[in-house]
Amino acid sequence: MTSSTARDHAAPSQPDRQEVADRLLRSSEMLSYDPVREVDWETPLDTSYHGASPEWSTLFGTAYWDEMTPEQQRELTRQEAASVASTGIWFEMILQQMVLRDFYAKDPTDPAFQWALTEIADECRHSIMFARGAEKLRAPAYRPRRLVVELGRVFKTVAFGEAAYAAILVAEEVLDVMQRDWMRDERVVPFVRTVNNIHVVEESRHMKFAREETRARLEGASWLRRQINAVVVAGASYFIVTSMVSRKVYENAGLEPERAIREARHNEHHKSMLRSSCSGLMEFLGSAGLLTRASLWFYKRANLI
Repeated sequence: MTSSTARDHAAPSQPDRQEVADRLLRSSEMLSYDPVREVDWETPLDTSYHGASPEWSTLFGTAYWDEMTPEQQRELTRQEAASVASTGIWFEMILQQMVLRDFYAKDPTDPAFQWALTEIADECRHSIMFARGAEKLRAPAYRPRRLVVELGRVFKTVAFGEAAYAAILVAEEVLDVMQRDWMRDERVVPFVRTVNNIHVVEESRHMKFAREETRARLEGASWLRRQINAVVVAGASYFIVTSMVSRKVYENAGLEPERAIREARHNEHHKSMLRSSCSGLMEFLGSAGLLTRASLWFYKRANLI
């Protein structure tokens, strides 16, 4: 590791953290969006567009995809995009509670405190934006399985410090790469491209804060603490990523659910897309000491590594 890289991965001091929070606050003041005004909610859905880049579909590259009509392919990507949005809402609600709990009764004059409230406000707007987007895509309310919902309830209650912020980073990083593709793809319905652009711009600040907080909370952490939190973060990551696309999307897209689920499960193209989207994330987790032998089992099962 070069000296420059070592500095990049070093835990920030308190003044450094305040400086980062100050920069994020200024950036938020200069570049934030109001989805109510920025997104075209009035124009009826144009079904000649996809809901997401086809290459990100869980069935792209399978025999079933090749057999589908263009209309079926577009409907599937719209349902999948709505499912990703619904999962995003679920995790953003977890995120908001963890951040709010973390900053409870702390110094309100601290820029980090003020940034935390700004991030929560962003996430509230994002959740409403995703909800309206899924509705416009003519999709039902997709939710993770009941077990995952209950595990999320436990996680948001007990996770703290680096475990909370690293898990936040994982969820945001995976969505970020995916949505950067969608927002540039002219095959994707315009209002979804706008939604993705808003989310990418504002989440880039959230990811910066999550990285800084993860590094700071791990400063001086013991080997055992890193081992435990590595598994906690990996487990949370597994359930987040595997919940992004509900199994119900196939039936709602007019497909044969059992065959679609089977082919999606064995789709090497989609697994490759996930792995490539997480290369930078895995590098960061490794540098933070959160990529352990035990945690690798979860990341491999989720096709993130």
